Amino acid sequence: MNFLIAFLVIMVFIFIGEWFSTMSHAFIPSVFVSAVLFVIGFWTILPKDVVTQASYGNEFVSICVAMLLVHLGTLMSLKELVAQWKAVCIALLGVCGTMLLCLTIGSLIFNWKTVVAAVPPLTGGLVSALLMTNGLKSQGVTTLVALPVSMFVIHSVVGYPLTSLMLRQEGGRLIKEFKAGESKLGPEVTELSEGEQSSAFKSQNFFNLKPEYKTPAFTLARVALVALLSTWCAGLINNAINPNVVCLIFGVVAHQFGFLEDNALNQAGVFNWLMYGLLAYVFAQLSVTTPQIMGNIILQIIVLIALGLLGMFLASRVLAKPFGMSWQMAYACSLTSLFGFPADYILTSEVAHTVAGTKDEERYLLHNMMPKMLVGGFATVSIASVIIASIFLKLI
Repeated sequence: MNFLIAFLVIMVFIFIGEWFSTMSHAFIPSVFVSAVLFVIGFWTILPKDVVTQASYGNEFVSICVAMLLVHLGTLMSLKELVAQWKAVCIALLGVCGTMLLCLTIGSLIFNWKTVVAAVPPLTGGLVSALLMTNGLKSQGVTTLVALPVSMFVIHSVVGYPLTSLMLRQEGGRLIKEFKAGESKLGPEVTELSEGEQSSAFKSQNFFNLKPEYKTPAFTLARVALVALLSTWCAGLINNAINPNVVCLIFGVVAHQFGFLEDNALNQAGVFNWLMYGLLAYVFAQLSVTTPQIMGNIILQIIVLIALGLLGMFLASRVLAKPFGMSWQMAYACSLTSLFGFPADYILTSEVAHTVAGTKDEERYLLHNMMPKMLVGGFATVSIASVIIASIFLKLI
């Protein structure tokens, strides 16, 4: 019975977030509301292991992350993936802007170790926060252990609404462009949301099977196979390329050759189940903070977040035009370093759904924003975060 109660609480927190997002037309992101509810719950009556009790433990997350990334590969083509090198550059240079301001101005205000422990979560989200926390524990720097995850908690509260605002402004600009007939849906556009599939791009049919044999289990088996092959290949090269990135690339290739159909996990009916589980696991990390811990370090966190966001903004504003983006889109790409996947996917989907007036407009928004957000997030959170956290641990 306790397991059902834990699952119920998690789903209630998530759907309340979704309702707030719908009522505010995505101005208040669902992940922001859910994160606040989890923080309040952990500080009051929720047990720290509520997410694990609901079956969303480490094993579940290891499976669903790989499968979700393969699934996201079925939402784009190889051409789209390669074309996002500009988003990668913008996101990484935005991270450089954050580090520059925090390490210079921040170190003049606070002691060096505090700045070094707090900056990685600003440039790699939860991944960096967990890496820094474990690293600080192993080094015996117990006074700073709570700082990385506390930074993640606070900057999430700021980062979700700010990213949503940037995407809404970019979405409004793209809708005007679309209505003016300045651009049309390209031949490679695929449906990136639930519902009907776009017929504009279809991969080759690898299996010549009757529809009754294309069951959800058959789809899940293929997605799992691609995920397994991806992680195995990443291991062969000692994870020189992050396994998450390999899963995305292999998903794109498998889709391109028709081994996986468009929007695979949605067609199997399990996408939301996996996405909610991953989201719950992310929120579970908020359980390590307490009001007392937060009160002791809140000033450092707020100042460093302000410096970090300013550094991202300045870099994005300067580089947006040379890279052919609006400054809003460039800034949104940089902001993915705060949280990465799955929040970047959820925020972009919510904004596209609420800003667009028709399905064609929604497809156009997703086609123009989703690949940039996903690839930008992978560049920072999946790749740069590991490198930055490793370097910064040596600086303490």
